[in-house]
This record gives sequence, C-alpha cells and structure tokens, in this order.
Amino acid sequence: MLTVRDLTVHYGRDAALTGADLTVPAGQVVAVVGESGSGKSTLAHAAVGLLPTTARVGGAITFDGRRVERLPDRRWRHLRGRRIGFVPQDPGTALNPLMTVRAQVEEALRLTGNPADPAAELARVGIPDPDRVLAAYPHQLSGGYRQRVLIGMALAGRPALLIADEPTSALDTTVQKTVLDLLASVAADGTSVLLVTHDLGVAADRADRVAVMSGGRIVEEGPTAAVLGDPRDPYTRLLLDSAPRPRTARPPVAEPLLEVRDLRKSFGGTVAVDGVSFTLGRAGALGLVGASGSGKSTIARVVTGLTEPAGGSVLVAGTPPVAGRGRVQFVAQNPFGSLDPRWRVGRIVAEPLRGIGGAERRRRVLELLADVGLPTSYVSRRPSALSGGQRQRVAIARALASRPDLIVLDEPVSALDAVTRAQILDLLRRLRDRHGLAYLLISHDLAVVASAADHLVVLRNGRVVESGPTADVLAAPAAAFTRELLAAVPGRRSVH
Repeated sequence: MLTVRDLTVHYGRDAALTGADLTVPAGQVVAVVGESGSGKSTLAHAAVGLLPTTARVGGAITFDGRRVERLPDRRWRHLRGRRIGFVPQDPGTALNPLMTVRAQVEEALRLTGNPADPAAELARVGIPDPDRVLAAYPHQLSGGYRQRVLIGMALAGRPALLIADEPTSALDTTVQKTVLDLLASVAADGTSVLLVTHDLGVAADRADRVAVMSGGRIVEEGPTAAVLGDPRDPYTRLLLDSAPRPRTARPPVAEPLLEVRDLRKSFGGTVAVDGVSFTLGRAGALGLVGASGSGKSTIARVVTGLTEPAGGSVLVAGTPPVAGRGRVQFVAQNPFGSLDPRWRVGRIVAEPLRGIGGAERRRRVLELLADVGLPTSYVSRRPSALSGGQRQRVAIARALASRPDLIVLDEPVSALDAVTRAQILDLLRRLRDRHGLAYLLISHDLAVVASAADHLVVLRNGRVVESGPTADVLAAPAAAFTRELLAAVPGRRSVH
C-alpha cells in the first residue's frame, strides 16, 4: 500500500533522512522505532505530505500504486483523511482550542463523507462517555482523552493507510491496550498501519514488521520477531538494552518524609480522590499508577501545594506543603510546555535562585547543569533548540535549584525514546544517591515504575486498591485491577 524508496529529506545543509527504504503492505502494521532526532517523524510527515515547504525531498513515495512525493497541496488535501489518516504526536496542539470536540469530530466526518454518529466514532476508540467528551473543549480533557479523539478523527474516513505518530505515549496501559486492539482490528480489515513509536513493547506486541532508525537512516528492518529477537545492528541492541529493568532489592526502612492520610478532594460533584493514604520515606521513591482519571494528578497537585485538600492531611517533613517553596518541587510531564520559550536555559534554571548574588547564582546554575549532564554552553540556548531529553534535564535542574527534599515527577519519561528514557532514569537514580532526594513518581508505564520506584501505590477511581514494595506488588498482585493493568502491558517481559 505504501512504498518508500531511497527517500532523502534535507533542511538546508542538514539531512533529516538519508536513503530510507520501507514498505507497508496492505493489512499489516509496520512499526518505526528509534531515538529522538532519528528521522521517524520526518518519515511519517513525508508519507502524508506534511513536510514544511523548506524541505528538499529526493527519492520516491508510492501510495496505492501512485507516486505522491511531489503532489500539490490541493491533491494532498483530497488524499488526507479520505485515503490516508494521520494521528499527530501532540494532541495538545493538534486540536483547535476554540472548538468543542463535537464540532471537530463532525467536521472530520463531513470532510470525509462519513454520515456516522460522532458519539459512535468516539466509543469506537474506547471513550466510555462520548457525549460528555463531545460537549467539552480540548483543554477540559486529559491527554489520553485528547489522543483518542484524534485517533477517532483520523479513522473517520475509513482510510486505506493510517499513519500514527506516537499514538499511545500519553495513555495508561488499559486505554493503550484498547487503542492498540483497535489498530489491530483496523489492520485485520485491510488497512495498512505505519506506527511510529518509542515503545519497543508496543512494537514487539503489535507490529508485523519493524524498521529501526538512527541518524536519519533505517539501520535494520524485517519481521518483528527476527529484528527484536536476534538484532544484527549495534543500535538495535542498544535500544533493547535500554529497556527498564525491574528492581529486585528490598527497599530499606527510612524515616517518613511525605505522609498522606485519608486524602479527599472533589471538583464540583465529582470525587477525584477518596480516602487515599500512603507514606514515602526520605531518599525513597514511590510510584503512583492507575488509569486516566484515577486521581494521580490531583494527588500531585495537593502534595505540591497547588491545591488544597477537601479532607485528610498531607505533611512534608511534618508541615503542610506550600506551592513554590523549597521542600517540594515539581517536574511536569511536558517540559516544553513548562519552560518559558522566550527565556534562555540559564535564566530558567536560575529562576528559583532569586535573592542570591549574581556571581553565586551563575556558579549555582553551572553546577546544576553539570549535575544533570548538560554542557555549560547550554546556558545561552532556548528550549526550542533542545531535544526532549535535554528539556527534561533542564526541568530537573530547575527543580533541584532550591535543594528540595522531595521531587514530584509527572510522567517524566512518557514522551521519550528508549535510549533517552534510560538516560533520564539513570540520572534520577544518581541524583537520588548524591543528594538524598525522595521521588513521588507518577506514571502509567509499569515498566518505568518497576525500575525506578521502591514502593508502588495502585489507584482506581480515586481509591487505593493495592500498595506495597514494587517487586512484591508486580510479582504477586492481590487486586484484580492490578492484574488487569499488568495484563495490558505491551511486552510484559520488560516488567517482570
């Protein structure tokens, strides 16, 4: 259905793709994996005609027997949506913030000539309450809901080819399974799927073939079992070696730092957190996992002092947390959205150091950058000039500036490729050992939690369904919901 031959893409003198060859047969799922900057998204955008006008394209792209790499915009607009569906990587910027979800889904259905009910289209991609979602604006939805809306819109025209750029990176394991099952059923009906992902577990479970990219080249390609089971290229072996490894050592007993007791929080008539209790020791790491809407982010906001509890208590070293004060710091899921694009790195990291003299402040900034493994020359860069992993390091450096006891990390590696993810997790371990930091780690990725957290709290509908040492919970889960989460994990061997 889709054939790419000797594809090259240049921006000025820089080559984003060099000699890429790839085939996506009808009814098959082909996964493209690789680190940030390897050319995955460039390949996907070239295949759907969304490269910027500054790009110089060489080679051939054939869709359904027809050359398309030099089609004018007018012809591409006819293909996109009707014959080729596209799911972009960032649902936060892909949806129109001024339109309700209903208006956007109805527009997609109208443009593709599909008379289907918008609610039915959202239910098809695993949204349990489509009427509520249709009435909402994008900012009123979680990242997982926005991603599913995009997938539903991309499938509205029942395309022959679906190109999905990281379609599950923002989703918890149960919703991820729903979306991946949907992609599998779409492929079974004859639709070709080009799946760009940094998650090797997703590729291993769901792809018929895998292409591994590095430095703008496809370094290895073939049947999934052959490529991931017996890799021949050193880079493919590096990706596999970068998968999180579960912790097996028993966590030490430590003095309590964070104490959450019978925490309750509601928004309007909706109960977000209902009687949650847990304790995190000094220099410990505790993982909060659960489906979207389980209360993880609400707990994070209360722990960081950004919102007040409706009941119960939260104490950090014996006192309630205060937003922006030193004991607790926060690292957001999307560092690009949390870093001021107008500021340079030096100013971003120095922001919590107001009141310290200029020379001492600069010394501390350079020290913090060294702590997170960034060169001193990065003080003059802006966030737009950094990779995703580098932006996350800057966010961690800023969080370290006030010398906190506890850092709350909200999905700190969910958008990162396997190699960068391994580097950030290793960085967090080293900073924990060096500074005695404690981490409250929020993640939908059980493999990440298994490798990074000593203790685990499993949440569902605002309640704790299971807690304990991570190795014990994952090895012999007592709660049915925990078993359901584990069963939904792609590539489960990476968790156990």
